[in-house]
Amino acid sequence: MKKENKSVIIWLLSGCVLLFLMVVVGGITRLTNSGLSMTDWHLVTDTFPPLTEAKWQAAFDEYKKFPEYQKINIHNDFQLADYKFIYFWEWFHRFIGRIIGLVFFVPFVYFLIKKKLDTPTIKKCIVLLAMGGFQGFLGWFMVRSGLIDNPDVSHFRLSLHLTFAFITFAYTLWVALDLIYPERNINRIIPLRTIARYALVALLIQIIYGGFVAGLNAGLIHNHWPLMSDGEFIHESVFIEQSTLVKNLIEGKSGVQFVHRTFAYAVVAIILFLYFKSKKYSLTDTQSKGINILVIFVFIQFALGVFTLLYSVPLALGLIHQIMAFFLLSAMTYTLHRLSK
Repeated sequence: MKKENKSVIIWLLSGCVLLFLMVVVGGITRLTNSGLSMTDWHLVTDTFPPLTEAKWQAAFDEYKKFPEYQKINIHNDFQLADYKFIYFWEWFHRFIGRIIGLVFFVPFVYFLIKKKLDTPTIKKCIVLLAMGGFQGFLGWFMVRSGLIDNPDVSHFRLSLHLTFAFITFAYTLWVALDLIYPERNINRIIPLRTIARYALVALLIQIIYGGFVAGLNAGLIHNHWPLMSDGEFIHESVFIEQSTLVKNLIEGKSGVQFVHRTFAYAVVAIILFLYFKSKKYSLTDTQSKGINILVIFVFIQFALGVFTLLYSVPLALGLIHQIMAFFLLSAMTYTLHRLSK
């Protein structure tokens, strides 16, 4: 790591931490059914929550006009105090998003003025800024889907929002790693790099389906392992919820859960394949550590997924499972970087 890059690296890693925090709060927001509490989006006026009881009541009255209250919460003796709770998590989620925007943009301008960024890094940072802006759009695009007729967000939009946050995090980490390890790695091992790329794709597919499971609340059924309900590997409900097999596997609760729980074996298998294949090569210390940590993390994540399912997605386990996905993606990104550059 070059000394002149230290401040830029700290900036990028700070962005990673904030992105991680935002996804964690986003998970809490989802698990507490808080995501539809703010029924509009304003860049400035929503920066702080209502500051008087009158403004709180006005926000609550506005919330009452939308499907979540009219179809669900109106029957649950839902009061202003309950509304304040769910409002907080959605507001906090959006507030962190604003902080991330400032943390990325202001130092970026400063580093440009001070000429601390080379041309390749400037291009990468511009991509990061664009990704951040698009992520904000995806958040509102997701929320809008739950404010029209259906009192729940589209699981497709939720998964897109979640997965793109993971990708933005991974790319931010990759840019930081480019600066942490500025010298080209002379020990690039192409076969291992190829396997690691497939492993990353598999992990992203699993994250996408994790979003589907969250969006459809598909973790609340078939709370058995290693088999589904009635002792079946593929329960009959996987095939009957929707009109076609494809729809069952992307829109049916049973089908989506089946893919997510089964594809976890594929993710573990390809990472283990990378591990055993790596034993045939002479690795650098960073390459070896990256692969070893990757194997440890994938087994922890697999176990967390099983317990989250068995206990019907309690808040703590659901959140830890999502957090561990971040650590697993971090290890995957680091390992691929060390095998590539």
